[in-house]
Amino acid sequence: MSSYKNFQSNSAKHTKNRSDVRNKDFNTNIQMTSELQVDSFTKNLHKYKDFVSWCRWNPDLWYDLITPETGGIRLDLDQRVFLRCIARFISTYGVFPRGYGKTLIEVMGMVHAAIFYPDIEISMTAQTLQNASSIFEDKWRELTRFYPLLKNEVSGNPSFTKDNAEVNFISGGRIDILANAQSSKGQRRKRLQIEESALLNNALFEDCLEPIPNVPRRTIGREAVINPEELNGQINFFTTSGFRGSDEFERNLRMIDEMAELKGKIVLGSDWQLAVNYGRGEPKSAILDKKAKLSPTFFAMNYESKWVGASDGAIVNINKVIDLRTLNTPEFKSDGKSEYILSVDVARSSSQNNNQTSISALKLKRNKDGKILKICLINLINLPNGLNFTAQAIEVKRLKQIYNALAVIVDVNGVGAGLKDELLKDTFDPITGDSLGCWNTINTEDEPESSDSEKILYALTSQGINHDIIVNFIDMIESNRLQLLVKNTDNNYDMNDKEHVKRIYPHTQTDLLLEEIANLKLKQLSSGKYTVEQLTKRVDKDRYSSLSMGLWYIKTFMDRVKERPQINPYDFLLMRKPNIYYKR
Repeated sequence: MSSYKNFQSNSAKHTKNRSDVRNKDFNTNIQMTSELQVDSFTKNLHKYKDFVSWCRWNPDLWYDLITPETGGIRLDLDQRVFLRCIARFISTYGVFPRGYGKTLIEVMGMVHAAIFYPDIEISMTAQTLQNASSIFEDKWRELTRFYPLLKNEVSGNPSFTKDNAEVNFISGGRIDILANAQSSKGQRRKRLQIEESALLNNALFEDCLEPIPNVPRRTIGREAVINPEELNGQINFFTTSGFRGSDEFERNLRMIDEMAELKGKIVLGSDWQLAVNYGRGEPKSAILDKKAKLSPTFFAMNYESKWVGASDGAIVNINKVIDLRTLNTPEFKSDGKSEYILSVDVARSSSQNNNQTSISALKLKRNKDGKILKICLINLINLPNGLNFTAQAIEVKRLKQIYNALAVIVDVNGVGAGLKDELLKDTFDPITGDSLGCWNTINTEDEPESSDSEKILYALTSQGINHDIIVNFIDMIESNRLQLLVKNTDNNYDMNDKEHVKRIYPHTQTDLLLEEIANLKLKQLSSGKYTVEQLTKRVDKDRYSSLSMGLWYIKTFMDRVKERPQINPYDFLLMRKPNIYYKR
């Protein structure tokens, strides 16, 4: 008994002098009945608690502890700040350029939380399950290669499939994936990491994603209490920048205000120079070379982390345009049963980088009455710089045959007249030698080279109808009748894989279309009619013009409801139609 009294005395003395980073009035509830029950773990329990608190608060230093002597990551200062923000704030919004390495740090934060918070459930979300699975699998394999000791924390084997990814930890923690879609509605997790949040639909976020982490984690043990100091309900957003006036741009502004008001939120960001100065990503010369070649809007969003476009006076709400991106795959030929239209805007840019003819391939979806329900931009082609009108005519006629288009609309103002003249001639494919035909115009008196030419060319002159084209474009956006290709977020492909590059090319062209739309402001003339003007002349509007002309033609000449035939019910009965007499 004397030994036990001495232990109690020492234990009380130790408890009195104890200090804890989480609870300064720490009191142990461990009761010992004999000295034999005091093992080494129990004796050092307070040290373990201090260590866990330290690891939770300093994730970068914990990663330093498990870094191998060779082959590991040596975290830079900005990465340490980024990682600590994920561990310390209820919501972090990170806007970083391509090549910065934000997704790896994001996954590092998820893994750290899964290990140090038992039974926690964390999900990474992206536009699709396939995209989220691909991202998480790639970063998980990279992370375990840099930190091999992480494999000792995993329970069982990680599961990765095309549309699913899951890693379970010995702590009971779990990391998996969800999609930014209605399919995620009703799911429950403790924390969320949203990837490429600039593409996020705010209505979808509030309806499906925001409620997911509403149920907090409970501690392990008999009491199973909710820790008030834990980041319950944490939702983090990580992305490259998007468009001014979008929901995510407004979320950024709100979070900056909340950061200043000390509400537990923080906004981080940098351009390409920060990572380059630390020796990460592409070299400076390669990025400056891209700046000289790429569209200034594309470079501003993907490398300078600038939110671009018009926030006031924009031709359309950019959120509406983003919401129209619902088509998963482009079409490279006719499906044999649908109607297709080609619309061509002929290049007239003063910039050789943007001096390209743009062709929109539009597919019509009708209801049983013949009314057009949807117009799908299934492909968007930009012809290479420097093609003369003869070469452009060959490409346009090839596309007409591939899609079996019902009409081809060409802007014949200015230089477009040169392309029209070539289309009115007999054309032969220089590769196969096959005839591509000779076209006639639908709406002009121009004489084609052959008298039996197909009437398929609509020579559009925008004078007098430019206002109608703009109003119709706005109506197509607002009524959700237009459908665009989704953004391609899979950057892990081989540039030498021509088939893969071909498949993602229309998605990239649709990205550039959105840049052009975001660069346009609506301007009202003294006559009361509308026109559009560019915020910067360095961004052309060829893709927008091509699309808007095609939409105007479809609305004006093809959106006709078929008249139903009058049916006499007596025609189906084996009886005479009765004579009906009316009294005067």
